[in-house]
Amino acid sequence: MSKSLLSSRASLVAFSAWWLVWSLVQWIVLLQLGVTQLQAITDSLLSNVLLGGSCFLIISNMRYYLPKHEKYWYIITVSFVLSFVWLIMIRAALYFLFKNDEQYLFALKQSSILRYGVGFLMISCISTISLLWYTQQDQLKSGNQQKEIEQLAKDAELFKLRQQLQPHFLFNSLNSISALIGSQPEKARNMIQQLSDFLRGTLKREEHQWNSLHEEIQYLELYLDIEKVRFGHRLQTEIFVEDGVESLQLPALLLQPAVENAIKFGLYDTIGEVVIHISAKQRNNLLEIVIQNPFDEETALPSKGTGFGLASIQRRLFLLFERNDLLKTNVENNIFITTILIPQKK
Repeated sequence: MSKSLLSSRASLVAFSAWWLVWSLVQWIVLLQLGVTQLQAITDSLLSNVLLGGSCFLIISNMRYYLPKHEKYWYIITVSFVLSFVWLIMIRAALYFLFKNDEQYLFALKQSSILRYGVGFLMISCISTISLLWYTQQDQLKSGNQQKEIEQLAKDAELFKLRQQLQPHFLFNSLNSISALIGSQPEKARNMIQQLSDFLRGTLKREEHQWNSLHEEIQYLELYLDIEKVRFGHRLQTEIFVEDGVESLQLPALLLQPAVENAIKFGLYDTIGEVVIHISAKQRNNLLEIVIQNPFDEETALPSKGTGFGLASIQRRLFLLFERNDLLKTNVENNIFITTILIPQKK
């Protein structure tokens, strides 16, 4: 609960206490003016009941109409008019009840200015407190709605990013299967089975935002098996996972585009054997994943960027953690190094 909300409630409690005190003071003042005790009790009770009804009318009205730009003028105008109407009603009602008592009518006339001032003060205070209360409620509602809208937008963008990862890989795999059907039908059948298992796993993972590193490595190995059918002995991989790290969490389907990027820049412009190194370790409260692949700056044309894969990872990490420093790339001795840092949930 916000401090301003607590402040409004505290103000309402303090105001209610002050209202009770004023009722008692009014009763005492009326007795000092020479009216009877019955008249003082009736006057105080009737005045404050009608005043309470006027304040309740203000509170109810603000449930349906909350002034924005004109709120201060609204409070002043409503308080002025409603206090005047309340005073007229009180004088009329009390005059009807005690019209034969000259001393009471004189006291009623003498106290009119004081009554109006108290009524104006009470109604304006209630109007101000109600305005603060409903404004805060409106802001809280708007804030919650904005958060929901932002979360829906993030979820939609994350879903779109995940959906965009598969077509390129799927088309390449289908082309490889098509090429293998005539020359190596057995390999083509194996690749179809592996591709089926891979896509089935993809659909399951779409339902979950996070997976353990162990699950992601298993899924990644299935992906690499398919790629090894495409590239044969040219594609070699080394995966090292530090002890105790397999249970750490990471966003689902995060590693595949990074490894696909490594394969693209490591194998597409070479004819020899290429080794892709993948390592994972824990660093403080971060899961650090490092992917390394050979990289020829002259043939890879780095000026064109690293493609959709790494850009999608960086965007996903920003949407999840609101940080732009969780994906880093650099080149050392013709080795392209991709470092992914994943904060762990506490």
